[in-house]
Amino acid sequence: MNAKDIANIRKQFKLNNNLMQIREILNVYVQKESGEIYHSVISPFEMLDQESQELFLMNFKKVLTGQLDAKLFELKFKRDVEDSTQIILFDGLQAATTDDWIDSMHQIVGKMFAHTVYEFDTVVTFIRGEYRKATKKRDQESEEGGDDEVYSNEFILCSLNKTDQPKRALVFDYVEREFRSNNAFDPIINLASPMSGFLFPAFNDNAADVNHILYCAGKANQPDETFMEEVLNCEEIITALEEKDSFEIILNKVIGDKVESQIISNVYEEIDRVVQESKENEESEAPMLDSRDIERILTVSGVENVNTAKVEHAFKAILDDEKHELKASSLLPKTIKIETKVANLSLSPKDLKHVKYIMFQGKRCLMLEIDDDVVVEGFTLESEIV
Repeated sequence: MNAKDIANIRKQFKLNNNLMQIREILNVYVQKESGEIYHSVISPFEMLDQESQELFLMNFKKVLTGQLDAKLFELKFKRDVEDSTQIILFDGLQAATTDDWIDSMHQIVGKMFAHTVYEFDTVVTFIRGEYRKATKKRDQESEEGGDDEVYSNEFILCSLNKTDQPKRALVFDYVEREFRSNNAFDPIINLASPMSGFLFPAFNDNAADVNHILYCAGKANQPDETFMEEVLNCEEIITALEEKDSFEIILNKVIGDKVESQIISNVYEEIDRVVQESKENEESEAPMLDSRDIERILTVSGVENVNTAKVEHAFKAILDDEKHELKASSLLPKTIKIETKVANLSLSPKDLKHVKYIMFQGKRCLMLEIDDDVVVEGFTLESEIV
């Protein structure tokens, strides 16, 4: 799934939307430490009061919110796994009766708590529904398109949420007209910050892909390996941060410890060009870069003495596979930070070319090329000609 696919699904989680039909919602309350199901309740989603629907819809959006390969990960199911989660989910998707669907989802819950113990009670929420997407936009003149013809796919979405104990507080009783401490003991389900979740199946080119699942980590760049491997039974992945770190080490091995700011800027500009060209072509997949691509990028960026053997050796040493492909978008830092005792700079990678590291009168200096005057505390600084 790409970011656009995920955004299209996420924005459909709203009230009274004919493109997103949520049939059933199953809430499973699991006790801490024992991991046993304390209570399980299912109901048609439309039977919930509007406020509850809105809270759950917000939660479902959170499950589908985040950067790909940092918080959201498209995972591939392993083959030949006993009690495969892929099969359980597929059977649940096709379940003819509500009881069959509940049994399948309870199996997933059992796998969730077979390997993990929490210090708080948790709630696992499942929904089963249908996601629709128009095959083409409605033409304003002919009034054709829109909902006339749609792609339609069944799905299951899961959210795992912690419970919080209510805080003691002073309240005002309007009926008795008195101040008193609150007597609330009901745990609060934290729907604003899912601990994890998933969407099955994944969607690519408007079609369901039952061999993949979209997994949501609780925190960016901190996927739960146990959840992915033991619960979802999926293959290992590399986060965007890990790919970025690996790429930086590869650059260091190929280029060396010292490099001009212009060259580093050229490298990131070339990678960004590849990413932008891919975005302009909506049908193209996210660009991947192998050792040959990196060799070309370094060469056109002005790095000297680059050859195939050197780059492949770096890939082999860092990634243990000279044929490994890196996702181009993961290699681009949002900002480059330069920290000194005097000041800290934060700038875009493409602007690094405007920064020079020089020796001036025997002192190390950073020279920053700018177009505008410099204003400090309302004063425009006078420039010095050196």
